[in-house]
Amino acid sequence: TGGHRVHQQQLYFQPTLLTDVTPEMPVFKEETFGPVSVIIPAKNAEDAVRIANETSMGLGASIWTNNLKLAEEMALKIEAGAVFINGMTKSDPRIPFGGIKQSGFGRELGSYGIKEFLNIKTVWIK
Repeated sequence: TGGHRVHQQQLYFQPTLLTDVTPEMPVFKEETFGPVSVIIPAKNAEDAVRIANETSMGLGASIWTNNLKLAEEMALKIEAGAVFINGMTKSDPRIPFGGIKQSGFGRELGSYGIKEFLNIKTVWIK
């Protein structure tokens, strides 16, 4: 669903859901930005974690479930800079945000993010 411009004169797209995605497709392995969600079915929680970790990217992930205990266990196993439970991946200026793997190194935002802009120098005199 989605994938169409809201207005022909503007560069806005409707929220888009991609289904029937297979591991051979670029959208399975690469990051998507904008109003796009990739829906990949999994057999169980273990399979879902395996699928999530099968990519070289690791910016963010989201888990949707009523079982919060299971979601917390899965979040610890997913290789991503942020894992959201029952919410979409987004940044908030109060908390650190950033990826791992090919999605980046380090954090922005929050008190940890401020430290990313420091240049610490060691001067040793003997």
